[in-house]
Amino acid sequence: MTKGDQARLGDEAMAAKRRKVILITDGDYVAQKAIESVAKRVGGRCISLSAGNPTPLSGKQVVELIKMAANDPVLVMFDDNGSYGQGRGERAIEFVITHADIEVIGAIAVASNTRWVQGAAVQFSIDQDSNIVEQAVDKDGRPDKELNHRIYGDTVDILNAYHVPNVIGIGDIGKMHGRDNLKNGCPITQKAVEWILERSGLIADDNPSKTAYLSKR
Repeated sequence: MTKGDQARLGDEAMAAKRRKVILITDGDYVAQKAIESVAKRVGGRCISLSAGNPTPLSGKQVVELIKMAANDPVLVMFDDNGSYGQGRGERAIEFVITHADIEVIGAIAVASNTRWVQGAAVQFSIDQDSNIVEQAVDKDGRPDKELNHRIYGDTVDILNAYHVPNVIGIGDIGKMHGRDNLKNGCPITQKAVEWILERSGLIADDNPSKTAYLSKR
């Protein structure tokens, strides 16, 4: 084996060890319960300690918890709690995104109708009826062309700065007038997570059992 082959294998091994993470820009109690439920159903893990208004953990602490998770994907919540500028949630996101041991495979940009932000650019969103739409949505999950493909929330601007892949817009997680509540299985949030997993290659788009791959990990 040549030195080039050894280096290539080493790079591949390092890439395989990187934890696959989905960022969620909402951390209130309702969102926490929804994300915990969805993570369980897709065979992933949720970092429950990342929930809070604002995010209670530093980026370093979040990474340490991600590394302790039993398997991928790891769903992590972040929240600026309406802070102007870059708050605790966005600072933690920045640390996670740039960490060598983390592979961010996608992000759920949550609308909160915050207007002093730039907004996260999205090509697709999940609307209040669980449809994938080529528009941004508002807090209630309603598509709106006037949003110009941007999700306005207090913890989303950082996603533009680092070109996070597979960003999908969504309304207020676990809410949307009851259409995404826990009793209904949080179908809108689950569809957003599955969309990211499909786009990142973790599950097949045409797989009749969406969680088949993850449940065998």
